[in-house]
Amino acid sequence: MKKVHIIPHMHWDREWYFSTEESRILLVNNMEEIFEVLEGNPDYPCFLLDGQTAILEDYLAVKPQAKDRIKKLVQTGKLLIGPWYTQTDEMIVGGESIVRNLLYGSKDCEAFGEAMKIGYLPDSFGQSAQLPQILNGFDIKHFIFWRGASERLGTDKTEFYWESDEGSRVLVQLLPLGYAIGKYLPEEEEALQTRMKKYFPVLDKGSTNGNVILPNGHDQMPIQQNIFEVMETLKRLYPDREFLLSSYMDSFAALSSSLPTVRGEMLDGKYMRVHRSIFSSRMDIKAANTRIENKIVDILEPLAAIAYSLGFEYHHGLIELIWKEVLKNHAHDSIGCCCSDKVHQEIMNRFVLAEEKIDRLIDFYKRKISDAIATDRKEDIVTAFNLLSYERVDTINAVVTTKQTAFILEDANGSEIPFELVEKVRLDPGLVDRQLVHYENYEPFWQYHIQFKAAIPAMGYKAFFIVPQENEMEAAITEKDWIETDYYHIKVNANGTLTIFDKEIGLKLENVLLLETSGDDGDEYDFSPVLNEEPNIHKNASASFVIMENSYEAQIYIKVKLPLPKDLQDREDNRNSVISEIKWNITIPFDKPIINVAGAIHNNAKDYRLRTYIPSKIAAAVSVSDNQFGSIKRSVLDPAIQYWEEEGWDERPDAIYPMLSYVSLCNDYYTVSTLTNSIREYEIVGAESDTIALTLLRSVGYLGKENLVRRPGRPSGIKLSTPDSQMIGQLNVEFAVSTKKGAQNTGKLAKEYRSRIQTYNKIPYNAMKLNTAVKQTPLSFSLLQDTNSANVLSTLKKAEKEEGLILRLYNPTEKEVESSFILKTKYKDIFLCQLNENIICPLAMDTNTISICIKPNQVQTILIK
Repeated sequence: MKKVHIIPHMHWDREWYFSTEESRILLVNNMEEIFEVLEGNPDYPCFLLDGQTAILEDYLAVKPQAKDRIKKLVQTGKLLIGPWYTQTDEMIVGGESIVRNLLYGSKDCEAFGEAMKIGYLPDSFGQSAQLPQILNGFDIKHFIFWRGASERLGTDKTEFYWESDEGSRVLVQLLPLGYAIGKYLPEEEEALQTRMKKYFPVLDKGSTNGNVILPNGHDQMPIQQNIFEVMETLKRLYPDREFLLSSYMDSFAALSSSLPTVRGEMLDGKYMRVHRSIFSSRMDIKAANTRIENKIVDILEPLAAIAYSLGFEYHHGLIELIWKEVLKNHAHDSIGCCCSDKVHQEIMNRFVLAEEKIDRLIDFYKRKISDAIATDRKEDIVTAFNLLSYERVDTINAVVTTKQTAFILEDANGSEIPFELVEKVRLDPGLVDRQLVHYENYEPFWQYHIQFKAAIPAMGYKAFFIVPQENEMEAAITEKDWIETDYYHIKVNANGTLTIFDKEIGLKLENVLLLETSGDDGDEYDFSPVLNEEPNIHKNASASFVIMENSYEAQIYIKVKLPLPKDLQDREDNRNSVISEIKWNITIPFDKPIINVAGAIHNNAKDYRLRTYIPSKIAAAVSVSDNQFGSIKRSVLDPAIQYWEEEGWDERPDAIYPMLSYVSLCNDYYTVSTLTNSIREYEIVGAESDTIALTLLRSVGYLGKENLVRRPGRPSGIKLSTPDSQMIGQLNVEFAVSTKKGAQNTGKLAKEYRSRIQTYNKIPYNAMKLNTAVKQTPLSFSLLQDTNSANVLSTLKKAEKEEGLILRLYNPTEKEVESSFILKTKYKDIFLCQLNENIICPLAMDTNTISICIKPNQVQTILIK
């Protein structure tokens, strides 16, 4: 007999159109009912708690006395928990975020029993090609999902193996009709049969063994207490099928090992919506997430690892609090930003809190190291921290706070280090240390923004002394009409765009940063163009600009004004009634092939999309961007665009894609790349598919709308007004453009772009007092050094359970690459680990050097004890 596995569960969005606090009230109620059924009915086998431990955390905050009750249910197999902390998005959040989601979810489960060893993500908007590798890194070999699959992957079956590029694989059971088809199953025969007639043909078609899955649950749905009566009705209606309350582990156990294998990411919206343009909804939240993820992984954790190696405490507890604050925002609806305004406010508040915690902890570690530097000299110190795994000769931006009117900079050997004064600001002494004002000391301080060039050791720091001088210092900035660097000749055009000439390649790129606006009749899920309207390419925009330079870099300040329709009605009437303004602050170092762009967008218009263009003059067939721990090639045009309507796809397959930190176009001669510390959506446009379009913002007024041009039918979500998503006000974005002759390892370039040299100014004053350091640190320090391989450092952190460091690397290139690291500190043992930090095997050492080969798109983790 064909088995029908009825899976009792509840899908728990902590927030969506409702707030976390509203869902928590329901959670307390629902959990009590679940426990009563599991404890009181021996025939009720188990209940799936949505694969995320944040549910337990929310519940136990209200009822801490229930911990032992939960523990007993978990250990007897009746309550299935984990492995995630929250139901993560896979397309917008970074690899380390997904790893920490599993890490903290698994850790939470340990307090109760075992985590469910299934990567359960029933509602994420698309599946990352790297997820099998991440799941395998936590000993998870099975995966359940709904969105993104179609027969284009190579199978029309709902059971298959899914492999990532380096060979990891998971056994998949697809939910072809979603996780909610068994919600509120009726007991009455006719109603129940009507439901099943719609489901069984689809489920049977995809099954490889005749068995099917019927998930019995829904969003925020309480446990169905009459499920046994429903099953009796099902047995009468379908005597040829066996109906059983079951678990996904049981349904996996019945599968054959001879199943098809598929590879690649899953972003097809044929049978279910994946919302390919959700990557730019609420760009203020998306930008905050990008910046904060990068700040934790690229700055805070390696800095804390350096401090730990010098004998200071690694504050796992504080860092876990930060991660969990961020991970609460990584649930698919939350980071997708398809929520009500009040929920988006809560999400942003979490990011504000998380970033404050990050910034203060970064300052604390820099201060602890700098305060403990052993020296007989009495001058103030500037410490420069390099958090990359190789020595860095770079321009350093530092802020010096002092009462002195002038100073010079010296290294430990007494050699003077030339610097440029960029800005000088007078400071009230109370802002430096309130105790000064308390004792009526009103003598002002001066804050100097300086730039200097120096070599900073790999994964370490170097201290410089601030030596007082007699003369006063003033900033010396030169105004220019154009820019000449070692790599580029750049001029600003009347419309606020750049003309960039790459001197090595002989490549001239015109209208870089050209702006495009399009009416957006969509919602928080999807961009929807206005019918019969072409995008407005603002080649004749009104702009003003100023160019300044010093010895190290040039700055361009551009202000572009865009007359725009106020809303859809103005757009229909062909009337421009408001002006939005974009201010570009562009920094171009003289000694690097990179153009850094910071944008402040002052938006006054509604119902439109704003993008900027990065031309390449490369007629591209594919783009290359990064995903978690690797890179991915995507066609610049999805071929299904020709037949999606004929085949009745749920949404049009536009080639709008996510990136994490970069996107590149390349040919046999050169590469053009865009790096990002904010934006995570791009599309390749132009008649020759030669231009990268970065989405700067989408302005919409509803959570969900029906019958969009590219998404026919019902609304996604609900039709709830969301005026905050019109994005009126200021939005800040940060990205960069780079060109290079030949191929470019853009993954490594993006890591360097995100990992700016950090500085700390040690002075005798601070409002937050610390006792004099007992430990002493050297004037210069290096923890480890890469021998400059093509592999990318993902992060360096303290191990969760060991007295040692976790070093994680990945290879974004198309060839196997060997990495060698020279350890500059004491070590005991070196091990290859899984992503969950469990040891796989020892690694050999050769004169303090670790060597490891990494396959393309493979991530490897090393434990240094």
